[in-house]
Amino acid sequence: MSLPVFTVERLPAVGPATLDGPEGKHAATVRRLRVGEELLLSDAQGGMARCVVESAERDSLGLTVSQTWHEPLPDLRVRVVQALVKGDRGELAVELATEAGVDGVVPWRAARCVAKWDDGPRGAKALARWRSTAAAAAKQARRAWTPEVAEPVGTKQLARLVAEADAVLVLHESATRQLTDVELPESGELLLVVGPEGGITDDELAALSEAGAQVTRLGHTVLRASTAGAVALGALGALTTRWA
Repeated sequence: MSLPVFTVERLPAVGPATLDGPEGKHAATVRRLRVGEELLLSDAQGGMARCVVESAERDSLGLTVSQTWHEPLPDLRVRVVQALVKGDRGELAVELATEAGVDGVVPWRAARCVAKWDDGPRGAKALARWRSTAAAAAKQARRAWTPEVAEPVGTKQLARLVAEADAVLVLHESATRQLTDVELPESGELLLVVGPEGGITDDELAALSEAGAQVTRLGHTVLRASTAGAVALGALGALTTRWA
């Protein structure tokens, strides 16, 4: 059984340490870790530490750190550009993509999005939920890196990101080229663009294509906006060694 992971702001050095705060309370009262059991600490930026529980209090654990290491980012980094999705399906999209190994998520204010994020408190609250979901999913998947959920972008901003990336794939049912037929770079940044429930408009598709994106499809069926990203990441896993 894999060891549970708890996130800390700063990774401790080898030797005695304390896990307190919300993570310490969760470890002690929810997970009920006891003396002699092992766990992993993560700084969410590639740093990991293997620890043994030496003492258990009500809301903290005394630890001995036996080993620390750093896991580098893959040569090919993948970011999912996820159009805003209504309700909790947006969090589902982030959760599945994180568990599938994505390196970052960019919320996209596409024209046909049912969900609308403003620049005020409501938009900030929605963004915070996506970021919290990514953090929780990274812990669940025992990942050393927590994907960064960027500030939301409009189509003009997205086109600039497309022009800067090493490769960009837009999922669209009108494409004649299969995702599995695309040749991927060995390094750099790959953007995977997932449209909203209402679909990507012709103007958006043209703008992204002009910026350098390749329009592809996963198959003959149409997936939900909340699950397409994770399915595509699974398909990409067969084309690259970055998840090997």
